[in-house]
Amino acid sequence: MRNRAILAALLGTVAMTLAVPASANEAPIAYPVTEKVDTVEEQFGVKVEDPYRWLENDVRVDPKVAAWVEAQNKVTDAYLETLPGRAALAKRMRALYDFARTGVPREAGGRYFFTRNSGLQNQSVLYVKDSAKGAERVLIDPNAWAKDGATALDAWVPSEDGTKLIYSIQDGGSDWRTVKVLDVATGKVLEDEVKWVKFSGLDWDKAGKGFYYSRFPEPDKAGEFQSLNTNQEIRYHALGTPQSADPLIYATPDEPQLNHGAEVSDDGSFLLVTSSSGTDERYRLTMIDIKDPAKRRVLVPQLKNDWRMAGMADGRIYFTTNKDAPRLKVVAMPIDGDETAIQTVVPETEAVIDGASVLGGRLVVNYLKDAHDVVKLFDLSGKAMGDLPLPGIGSVGGFQGDLDSKETFFSYSSFNRPTTIYRYDLASGAVTPWAEPKLAFNPDDYKVEQRFYASKDGTKVPMFIVRKKSVTGPAPTLLYGYGGFNISLTPGFSPTRLAWLEQGGVFVQANIRGGGEYGKAWHDAGRLANKQNVFDDFIAAGEFLIQQGITGKDQLAIQGGSNGGLLVGAVVNQRPDLFAAANAAVGVMDMLRFDRFTAGRYWVDDYGYPNKEADFRTLIKYSPYHTIRKADYPAVLVSTADTDDRVVPGHSFKYTAKLQATEAGDKPHLIRIETRAGHGSGKPTDKIIEESSDIYAFIAHFTGLKIAGE
Repeated sequence: MRNRAILAALLGTVAMTLAVPASANEAPIAYPVTEKVDTVEEQFGVKVEDPYRWLENDVRVDPKVAAWVEAQNKVTDAYLETLPGRAALAKRMRALYDFARTGVPREAGGRYFFTRNSGLQNQSVLYVKDSAKGAERVLIDPNAWAKDGATALDAWVPSEDGTKLIYSIQDGGSDWRTVKVLDVATGKVLEDEVKWVKFSGLDWDKAGKGFYYSRFPEPDKAGEFQSLNTNQEIRYHALGTPQSADPLIYATPDEPQLNHGAEVSDDGSFLLVTSSSGTDERYRLTMIDIKDPAKRRVLVPQLKNDWRMAGMADGRIYFTTNKDAPRLKVVAMPIDGDETAIQTVVPETEAVIDGASVLGGRLVVNYLKDAHDVVKLFDLSGKAMGDLPLPGIGSVGGFQGDLDSKETFFSYSSFNRPTTIYRYDLASGAVTPWAEPKLAFNPDDYKVEQRFYASKDGTKVPMFIVRKKSVTGPAPTLLYGYGGFNISLTPGFSPTRLAWLEQGGVFVQANIRGGGEYGKAWHDAGRLANKQNVFDDFIAAGEFLIQQGITGKDQLAIQGGSNGGLLVGAVVNQRPDLFAAANAAVGVMDMLRFDRFTAGRYWVDDYGYPNKEADFRTLIKYSPYHTIRKADYPAVLVSTADTDDRVVPGHSFKYTAKLQATEAGDKPHLIRIETRAGHGSGKPTDKIIEESSDIYAFIAHFTGLKIAGE
């Protein structure tokens, strides 16, 4: 996208101008001057200016936007090259990444399927073992799919007998997926190909003759990466047939805003269709007879509560739900019943249920307790059977299987512990390591603690503080948050973050409202008209860290991505004095137009509708693009990708252009625009290390963290 011929042709649009020096010791930064357009729209009596509307255009088709991207990257790259410690961070990050990382295995037909990255591979490789003690062999290696490593293996699902495998391909970070099928014994890719798949599960029928998937209508070429996603359908693909012959299983043309996911029941008798209108956990459940898809009935008609199938046993379907239980419970529904016939099996407690599975004749229930995982066991009547032992405060995942499973696998990780895979013997209860990483650091050198602080309104909010045990007193600190969509931030390992910690930096993760850490009430307290609570919680976290001597006033940086990018943009506008540096990644920055692109329409559950007056008046008060003001701002590095089709990069482009054009202090306000990358998933290791070393060097420079080995 960095076409110098186009750039030269459009210099009138992206001419350079000298900015105020970033500091007394730094040369002035010449930001590109971004063309302004006279776009003013009146909404509910308010005149809303949008001078950078043209930057919403797709960089793939608009050479003017492409030239702007190149001009911005040229300035940003030149600045980043001057930062001390950048090369040393990149070198250390590569070393910390260079260890084998294994995914949770899935057993099917006696075969074991799992991913592994040997360390510095751009994409993880899918392996198979033909028996528990058999030799492993490569089944799919996506590293040969693209020269730049940006084509990734996304989802993969073996058939029940383990003879075939469906897998989806993600190219350049896009949310669109292409689905293919592979013969496991030979490794041969079959002729089957399914396209225009997005936000979809993949599930085989019981006989392994075909699979169910969700797709959208094929968009026109101009709107492939920006047009709204509506009219999702569920279809069935029979192996050996063209996609054009795939029968329609379920759709709601009279409700085009609904999304639909399909899940085959454990006994293979029915398809459970889960429909939703947005990102909030409010689902309609429809049961479809697999032998006769015309036979269907609605189990849960209203889009009101969270319902997730945990498995089947003895003619009953087990669900987790928040119906009359804001922190969720486990219920059982007769297979011939509906939501009026449910019985509570595991009641609601103070801890939030984060998932449940029917495995080997018991229930495995994962709880969130103060933002970390605890796993409890119950029999199918709900009688407690004890806890599953975990190595410490951390996060778990996995627990796949069914009623007849003899074993299951799960992952465990924490801030100072990379992912380890464990095998859980369902008969004996024994938990043993299945894949342990070999590390280039000592986890015991680091301290992980949890503290609670008071927000503006007195609400108690948890945070995790991670640092080397040798670090005492105020130190450069990176505060990370998200605060939205019922998503919980739990402990997790990052090699790039560890490079920051090794140098003496502190990492803090704040579990602010809007997430799911304490159930529905915690989520509701941070969305719609309550969104300001999210920003207040994050600001209070920064103030607490300074008050407690964890960091100093000029040593605090903040970071967030996606909804977290919105968080960073909003709090920097509200409290520019509090922070030394900020990284807003792939953020939602224009809160008045977010619902007009790709998946943006789903987000109204958290943000509200810009075309409704009450919501508009809330949104315009915190929209990062609209609330930039004259003030002494911290150093800001915006990061996005030119092909992000989840949060389209126009959000970040417009925000940066306006920030650069505003009298916002003498620190740099730059944007780093990755090429052939999307919202985050599928990003190759090389790009992750390159981007992370840039961001951490920028943050270190403005918080005073000296990088050893400069």
